[in-house]
Amino acid sequence: MVESARRAVVLLSGGLDSATVLADAVEQGFECHTLAVDYGQRHTAELAAAERVATGLGAASHRVVRVDLRAIGGSALTDDIDVPESASEDIPVTYVPARNTLLLSLALGYAEVLGAQDLFIGVNAVDYSGYPDCRPQFVSAFEELAGVATRAGVKGARFRVHAPLIELSKAEIIRHGTALGVDYAQTVSCYQADENGRACGRCDSCRLRRDGFESAGVPDPTRYAARG
Repeated sequence: MVESARRAVVLLSGGLDSATVLADAVEQGFECHTLAVDYGQRHTAELAAAERVATGLGAASHRVVRVDLRAIGGSALTDDIDVPESASEDIPVTYVPARNTLLLSLALGYAEVLGAQDLFIGVNAVDYSGYPDCRPQFVSAFEELAGVATRAGVKGARFRVHAPLIELSKAEIIRHGTALGVDYAQTVSCYQADENGRACGRCDSCRLRRDGFESAGVPDPTRYAARG
């Protein structure tokens, strides 16, 4: 009798990193249930991208949860604050307060419902914008929280937060995903993409993505909006 695949919840934003994480989880043999979150971000193009990526990489299921972080604001992605077009030496205004804590909490709740103990997230502590919730300390702390904050945890289940990209450069991520068959043309990474998913080419996320493809020696499939 063949043992059934372990279930995992994979957070899928529709961007380059999360697409690579999904491909990595599929390669490891997990039955992947993807979760995208409509939290009031500037555009919904990444949500459409997440659905495309989930289908293309063979996720067992895909769903979208809606949470209104615009009611809190405090970020250029959820408030009337301009997206910066130059790198910052401090935590930039594109940081969304408590976003990854919220996303992992939703994934954790979904995992309990599914009977899964594995969560995947595309955080990265190398080529990133300085967000505090992309660091190994955050991942470790959330694993501890999961063990004491859930019915499954107090009954002995051990939840694991997989962050396979956390120590990789953007170029290494792209090479890894390319080897796994990720179609990066289907992804959207830009902080202010238009309604058709075309990137601005100027924000910090676009810069990191473009530099990553160049360093990886992989053609950049990103669609850019025409600049006036």
